[in-house]
Amino acid sequence: MPEAGSQPRWLLFASAPLGGALGGFLASLMGWPLPWMTGSLLAVILLRCSGVPCSPPAGSRQTGQLIVASAIGLHFTTPVFEQVLSHLGLILLGACGTFLLSLIGINLLTRAGYDRATAYFASMPGGASEMAVIGARHQANIANVVAAHSLRLLMVVLLIPALFTWALPPVAAPAALPTNLAILAWLLPMGGLLAVLLRRLRQPNPWMLGPLIVCAAGGVLLDINIALPPGASDAGQWLIGSALGCHFDRAFFRKAPAFLLRVLAFTLLAMLVAAGAATLLSQFGQVDRISLMLGMMPGGITELCLTAEALHLSVALVTALQVLRLFMVMFLAEPLFVLWQRFSPER
Repeated sequence: MPEAGSQPRWLLFASAPLGGALGGFLASLMGWPLPWMTGSLLAVILLRCSGVPCSPPAGSRQTGQLIVASAIGLHFTTPVFEQVLSHLGLILLGACGTFLLSLIGINLLTRAGYDRATAYFASMPGGASEMAVIGARHQANIANVVAAHSLRLLMVVLLIPALFTWALPPVAAPAALPTNLAILAWLLPMGGLLAVLLRRLRQPNPWMLGPLIVCAAGGVLLDINIALPPGASDAGQWLIGSALGCHFDRAFFRKAPAFLLRVLAFTLLAMLVAAGAATLLSQFGQVDRISLMLGMMPGGITELCLTAEALHLSVALVTALQVLRLFMVMFLAEPLFVLWQRFSPER
């Protein structure tokens, strides 16, 4: 396997975006769901597993998140926001349900003999970096926590868009919204500034939440009803997919295969339970069942909202579910673990 140090520095940082661009292009020709994300992700993983050293250029994933989050935020208009508010109780129940899906993974991993902290933080539906930092404070096995979240992310990116795309009948795309470059010229930098502020405040997923909040606020408060230029979302997917692929190589897939298999089983089971729970919840309100199901899947904001956008589902509903769950995990995960340890100490 070639060593990273033996390669020219420019090749180390160029191989991921170039390989990702080729993978995304081929996936788009084959009609894959979310081609520029899934294609670039798989292409970079193949490069890494073949021994080609790849490292994402500095800021590439954050730039991709800013683009994608801005596109998602622009889906929020006053009527859409009013619709979300009218279903707020149902959305809160859905977010709680996805949070509780982690009990499946905790039970599966603790029964297999893994320590409580590792099982708990590996099963939480939060970001890998945030859960690793919190888990470290409670003596969790950080390598296993990061591996679990990375594998779940890989599964979500590859499986959920494909399952929803191929299982649902084609839906006609709505009329394209205009692009106003003058508005975007100040709206996007404001989203970036809020992301920097959230990052300094150590808030979760700042490069998604910052642009999303700014663009959604612009749509709701200022009645902005525009879209990003054609191809912008594809570029964001390409940047994110290429950067994500750099987290995987042959060593990752060889690491603790029994643990990874249990994470795989937990994730698939959680998807099935989420689908059933969404079907049940949809009976209690006039809400799109498929959008609710997608929003309750054990994935991340980026991947699930992009899937909703590609399938012309309710992006706002999926986003609301994911954002609520994110904050529930970030603010409740550690206190609940401390309470668990206090009232039921691990033997």
